[in-house]
Amino acid sequence: MKKINVQDIKPGMYVKILQKISTSAKATVDKKEGDKEKTQQIEGLVLARKHGHEPGATITLRRMKGGVGVEWIIPLFSPLIQKVELMKASRVRRAKLYYLRNKSSKQIRKKLKIAAKEKKVIDTKAAKETEKSESETIKES
Repeated sequence: MKKINVQDIKPGMYVKILQKISTSAKATVDKKEGDKEKTQQIEGLVLARKHGHEPGATITLRRMKGGVGVEWIIPLFSPLIQKVELMKASRVRRAKLYYLRNKSSKQIRKKLKIAAKEKKVIDTKAAKETEKSESETIKES
């Protein structure tokens, strides 16, 4: 898990957000004695990011819980957000991933695996090129 900045969140990332919530029945602006806060973990795939870098910017997170899709719309610049951690990242070709709502979990994982395989192929090609250049430098000396 890598801690990331809120401005770096993009669609296709699987993130964990730690957010403060009030445990009292009436959440008021003024804190009273007996009011308690706890940290809630929200984990999911980023489907969309709206309103860019404005103060009112939001992201949409989606996760399957008990066979039911649950979505959260979270304001990015909220003072209640304590930390954002990157769990996984995949390269996507769309800015809004709303089409994933109609896909099953298995189909989504398959798409993410394909993105991961492509990345490995690119990495192995780069590794072969560096090995060739290193072997040529050894031969020259």
